[in-house]
Amino acid sequence: MPTKDLCRKHGISDGTYYNWRSKYGGMTVSDVKRLKGLEEENAQLKRLVGEQALLIDGFKNALSKKY
Repeated sequence: MPTKDLCRKHGISDGTYYNWRSKYGGMTVSDVKRLKGLEEENAQLKRLVGEQALLIDGFKNALSKKY
């Protein structure tokens, strides 16, 4: 089955297919699962760092004001 027909059947564009192929082409299933897990963990850590930065900024603003 040609790539175009396969992509159309699954509702993805040719560009998406080739992007996925370049990203995941040489990986095994376990490698892809590990990569997805690391990406999720990285996103969670980024959220935590962002929240901490907001808290620190708020504390600095609260401490700098004179009542």
